[in-house]
Amino acid sequence: MKIAIGTKNTAKVKAVQNRCNSLLDNVEFIMFDVPSLVSAQPFGDAETLQGAKNRAIQACKEQNSDMAFGLEGGVKELDGQLYMCNWGALQTRSGQQYIAGGAQIPLPEEIANSLRTGGELGPLMDVYTNQIGIRYHEGAIGVFTHGIVKRAEMFEHVVNLLIGQYLRAHSNS
Repeated sequence: MKIAIGTKNTAKVKAVQNRCNSLLDNVEFIMFDVPSLVSAQPFGDAETLQGAKNRAIQACKEQNSDMAFGLEGGVKELDGQLYMCNWGALQTRSGQQYIAGGAQIPLPEEIANSLRTGGELGPLMDVYTNQIGIRYHEGAIGVFTHGIVKRAEMFEHVVNLLIGQYLRAHSNS
C-alpha cells in the first residue's frame, strides 16, 4: 500500500509511520512537502482542519497513492483562552476522506499574546525554550506537558482515529 504523507516534518512523519506500520500491511511511504493553503499559523478549528484536508488531497493526487495523510497544528480561542489544536485528514485514491481532531491544551498568556499579534507557534516556542526546531521534536505539547506527551504522540492519536475509521469502512463485518 502506497501512503503519501503531505509533510517532511519529522514529528508528523513519525506519527504516520508508527501507526501505519502497526495497523496496516505492506506499506510504503512517500514523504514530501505540500502547502497547507492556509495561514502559516492557522487560527481556529475550521482553518486548521482545512489545512489538513488540503495537504491530504494534494499529497494523494500528486503521488497517486492509495491513501494520504494531512496533519495540521493550529490554535483556537475559547472563552478568552488560546488553546493548541490539531487536526488530521486521510484521503484515499477513490475519493473517501476521513477526519479526526486531537488534543487541546491552553497556552500560556505570553505565548497566546504573541500569537494574537501575528506570531507563529513553532518559532515562538524556539524562543520560549531557547532551542531550535521544537516543532520537529517534542513540540509545544511536549513543553507544556512536561515531556509526557510529545508532538509525534499527539499526532499518533489523530492517525489512530483516521486509520480506525478507514479500517471500519473497509471491513467485511
